[in-house]
Amino acid sequence: MEIQINGGSVSDKVDFVRERLEKQLPINKVFGQDEMIDVVGITRGKGFKGVISRWHCKKLPRKTHKGLRKVACIGAWHPSRVQYSVARAGQKGYHHRTEVNKKVYRIGQGYHQDGNKVVKNNAATSFDLTDKSITPMGGFPHYGEVKQDFLMLKGNIMGPKKRIVTLRKTLLAQTSRGAREKITLKFIDTSSKFGHGRFQVAAEKRAFMGLLKKHRLREEQEASTSA
Repeated sequence: MEIQINGGSVSDKVDFVRERLEKQLPINKVFGQDEMIDVVGITRGKGFKGVISRWHCKKLPRKTHKGLRKVACIGAWHPSRVQYSVARAGQKGYHHRTEVNKKVYRIGQGYHQDGNKVVKNNAATSFDLTDKSITPMGGFPHYGEVKQDFLMLKGNIMGPKKRIVTLRKTLLAQTSRGAREKITLKFIDTSSKFGHGRFQVAAEKRAFMGLLKKHRLREEQEASTSA
């Protein structure tokens, strides 16, 4: 993927790139908290679809001849061609789209070393002091565990899991009240997304449900080895 460098003269751009060649560029050096950004990507593909699914046309009455999931009239005799504005069957989804003005709710730090300890606490807030990771219990469906730095944006993002998206700075100066609002997250839900999640962390589940057989066997094995 190529990323365009903007601003300044050509020599300034070359110097800017040369300084950062083969160096890490963390996300918090590009975007900031409460910033409005744009997201560019490809939507989920739906395949070849008819006019009812693709353009949300109204279905014809039940007894219609030769099918009812159709457009009744695709145009007048003249002009003797089908206008571009008439709904037709074809490809739905897998389109290039740009969504503007997505607010950055949190810039999270990935797993990192603090002395001899691996720090995973990147989903706690000032109101919820639980030591927990942004990854929900059981992992994100069809993705897994988030170990790197991450961005939490308001709203959803086009495309399926693991599809590449491009994040860019907003092209217009944001002056609305919503754009200037300061966000204070009170709670981040990390319960399982594979069902009706009930527990936020594994320790909470273990305290409520009790020890599993594998935990009990592990404790017995540790006790026997220590003895």
